[in-house]
Amino acid sequence: MRLLFFFLSLFLLPFNSFAQSAIDYPIQGVPFNKVTISDHFWLPRIDTNRTVTIPSSFKKCEETGRVENFVLAGKKNADPNFKGKFQTKFPFDDTDIYKIIEGSAYSLAVHPDPRLEKYVDSLITIIGKAQEPDGYLYTARTIDPAHPHPWSGAQRWVNESKLSHETYDSGHLFEAAAAYYQATGKRNLLDIALKNADLLCRVFGPGKRDDAPGHEIVEMGLVRLYRITGETKYLNLAKFFIDCRGKKIDPSRAYWQDQEPVIDQTEAVGHAVRAGYLYSGVADVAALTGDKPYLLAIDKIWDNMVSKKYYITGGIGAVPDGERFGDNYQLPNLTAYNETCAAIANVFWNYRMFLLHGDAKYIDVLERTLYNGLLSGVSLSGDKFFYANPLSCNGKYKFNQGSLTRQPWFDCSCCPTNMCRFMPSLPGYIYARNKDSLYVNLFVGSSATLNLNGRNQVTVSQKTDYPWNGNDKISINPEKKSRFSVCVRIPGWVENHPVPSNLYAFETPDHHQFVLKVNGKIVPYTIKKGYAVIKRTWVKNDLIELNLPMPIRRVVANSKVINDKNKVVIERGPIVYCLEGIDNGGDVSNIELPDDTKLKATFYPDLLGGIDVITGEAKVVKPSNKEQINQICKIKAIPYYAWSNRGINEMEVWIPCKSTEISHGTK
Repeated sequence: MRLLFFFLSLFLLPFNSFAQSAIDYPIQGVPFNKVTISDHFWLPRIDTNRTVTIPSSFKKCEETGRVENFVLAGKKNADPNFKGKFQTKFPFDDTDIYKIIEGSAYSLAVHPDPRLEKYVDSLITIIGKAQEPDGYLYTARTIDPAHPHPWSGAQRWVNESKLSHETYDSGHLFEAAAAYYQATGKRNLLDIALKNADLLCRVFGPGKRDDAPGHEIVEMGLVRLYRITGETKYLNLAKFFIDCRGKKIDPSRAYWQDQEPVIDQTEAVGHAVRAGYLYSGVADVAALTGDKPYLLAIDKIWDNMVSKKYYITGGIGAVPDGERFGDNYQLPNLTAYNETCAAIANVFWNYRMFLLHGDAKYIDVLERTLYNGLLSGVSLSGDKFFYANPLSCNGKYKFNQGSLTRQPWFDCSCCPTNMCRFMPSLPGYIYARNKDSLYVNLFVGSSATLNLNGRNQVTVSQKTDYPWNGNDKISINPEKKSRFSVCVRIPGWVENHPVPSNLYAFETPDHHQFVLKVNGKIVPYTIKKGYAVIKRTWVKNDLIELNLPMPIRRVVANSKVINDKNKVVIERGPIVYCLEGIDNGGDVSNIELPDDTKLKATFYPDLLGGIDVITGEAKVVKPSNKEQINQICKIKAIPYYAWSNRGINEMEVWIPCKSTEISHGTK
């Protein structure tokens, strides 16, 4: 009953909720709770998130004072004379609890756990007591309003466009409340969120405050509340927050994406997480209002990102100073920031772009980010994390807030808690549908039941060993014999395009073709926007067999990316590989990969959770007094996502392929 409630509340809106309520994403995702995962690769990771990441993160919130902040705020509300002190470092630390609650809700929706639910309910009670009578919920001020957090400003909202994060806290509250309500049917957190949202509606809007949120996500959260309640004011406020950006042209506001009106922006700039959340919110509002200038803007921004500011690992946000996008083609490796939260935000954004346009190129970007720059953010054990995800490590340069390796927590722990909420939602990215088409986006062992044309129930399931091989069996079982289209994504890397731009290319083209059969026979299909579209009359137990070739490939960068000149990346299928010191004699900085080296992939079931290891011969290039000395060596490359699970090691993603580029151990 809960699952049915979840589905209805997510997708069915009151007919009179908005003047253009019939407008929405032309493609609809299949909710994660309607998808059952059986995948050898992803199911263990989702289970680890449920059994390790979520509990350990809640424990850290207790140990570090994040829970205590809410307790103290509640005491202040109960007794104005109470004296308390904010316990943590940042004014947005409240959001860590919200994000873990959101992840718990997703987990509870498919894996009931009375003990977890009881614990979350106890936290919600504490959160409710911390909320001020008018709906304000921000412990960094409530605990001691005479001495608020230095970033907060002397009064409410005065620092909202810069550092206070007041609406950022609200946005994560809304996301968590919507998830918990949809998962359990309980209104306890939802009522708290609606009270806070109503306060925002009274404070912000035409003729009221017009601060552009300094850290976006409130826009996405308001849209979720609108979808649940049908209250137009929440959608209108989301749109208002977008439209109040760039009230005056000010390049110094680019960090906050506030340098000019959103509809005039053409480049991905500023703090990468904020940017990804903003562009996701713009897509949501555009889908629900039909705002074409919004669509044109995020189309241009996306093109800039994927053609000039996107790492081969799927990361975004090159510059540590400001956790931000750099200039066009500014993609350093050793100092690459690539915050884990930014990878998650990029998945949110690209999925929405797919729902808007139905083009597989957005799922190509999503997949690359998912299997590489996002998954690298959490250890295989589920309790250690990367904040930054560089493409090079020399064992000296400190990234990840001063660390050389994964950490169990950070002063700013947005990334661990973001992983808590993302991982259990992953099944929702596998399938999608519109009126008469079923989309198979990701190749993940799973099954789902959905409706086409509002009446025809279809069950789809996959069996696959992806990402280690490209053989996928897709079963199609309609409730009754019927005609519709199945759209199977053909990844860009199969068609010799590692990314949908000229930022990266395969060193040599591969001429192996994918093979697509139905019931053992080659069938006609059309290629449309990156999908093999099979339109036919389907019957029970029809079987699609997809064989994607997975040769080992070498990727080169656009010549404008100076950091990657005369270097290559090893890639196979969706997986980017790296050299890690522990497998290669400790020092990987002087390894050169000759053009004629033959590489081989072998599956090791007991290494790093089960991986394909790529081996071959390379050169160790060492300087001497008179000349460079080349020595033959054996190399092992592992998936990038798996590095730094065995202690501190050197690591390289981009491998020199010409000795003139070797810099004798420096990067």
